Amino acid sequence: MHDVAASADVSQAVVSIVLSGSYAGRASETTAQRVRDAASELGYRPNLQAKSLKTGRTEIIGLVGDEVATSPFSGMMIKGAQDRAWQEHHTLMTVDTGGDDALERAAVETMLSHQVHGILYTAMFHREVKIPRAALDTRVVCLNARDVEGRAPSVVPDEVTGGYEATRALLDAGHTRIAMINIHSTIPAAVGRLEGYRRALSEAGLARDPALVRPGDGTHRSGVDAVEDLLALPSPPTAIFCGTDRTALGAYQALSAKGLEIPGDISIVGFDDQDVLRDFFQPPLTTVQLPFAEMGDRAAALVLDASAPAEVHLIHCPVIHRESVGPPKGR
Repeated sequence: MHDVAASADVSQAVVSIVLSGSYAGRASETTAQRVRDAASELGYRPNLQAKSLKTGRTEIIGLVGDEVATSPFSGMMIKGAQDRAWQEHHTLMTVDTGGDDALERAAVETMLSHQVHGILYTAMFHREVKIPRAALDTRVVCLNARDVEGRAPSVVPDEVTGGYEATRALLDAGHTRIAMINIHSTIPAAVGRLEGYRRALSEAGLARDPALVRPGDGTHRSGVDAVEDLLALPSPPTAIFCGTDRTALGAYQALSAKGLEIPGDISIVGFDDQDVLRDFFQPPLTTVQLPFAEMGDRAAALVLDASAPAEVHLIHCPVIHRESVGPPKGR
């Protein structure tokens, strides 16, 4: 910094305020540009470790996830958080623990030793979590997870509205006999999507039929099995809301094996909008999109806003309309 000041013919204090971006009203734009040019020519980089000694924290946001980095779709959460961090002149430090508790504890301790600005405590799928005690020594925000003890802000998809709007898309097409193939019944994603499905049917004046709601585990196989059961009903559904795109792919396969067409015979709506699966759907699947990038962005912003209360932030899941929904057969 002393060398930059000498080259630009200014004081070291001016170099400091210019390179920190806080020179408005204290140095002219001409002077600021002279400082930047000198810093560039000399290859000057701020010493972030020295800065952290003064401020007590680094310009780093930590992200600890169970299987987030290895998931085929939730990596968009990392990108959303990273983009927001970079926009705010911070860097994202990511550790994927693979669900290993010992590695998680070590990752949190390492991040604290680096004096991170805060930690994003992240889950691969929307569920309730208990934040490690050590992590609470800094600012923590749950991402794609809810803090079961309500000690930190949480950013999660709005599962209820997503399930509602998925079912609404089928109702608007004229369907009244709508089935649902759900995912693991106890996690917030399954509970919320089912609630949204039931709310849409209730608003439409349709009675619940327990036979039309099938359990599943979010896999391709559960879609195949559930569709076979639904088609065996005395009054089969004319439309199916699948709890995941993988389940929808299984439903496509089962319907094709029966010689049924989508949407001519049965309409299908999925949930997730997984880009790795899109090309496998013919016709293209109408589905609800999990807004991972937006969730990552919001969570990183909350880490940097220490005044934000420990509330749950719901991110809207939009319906992506494609070609798997049509009117009931014969209409």
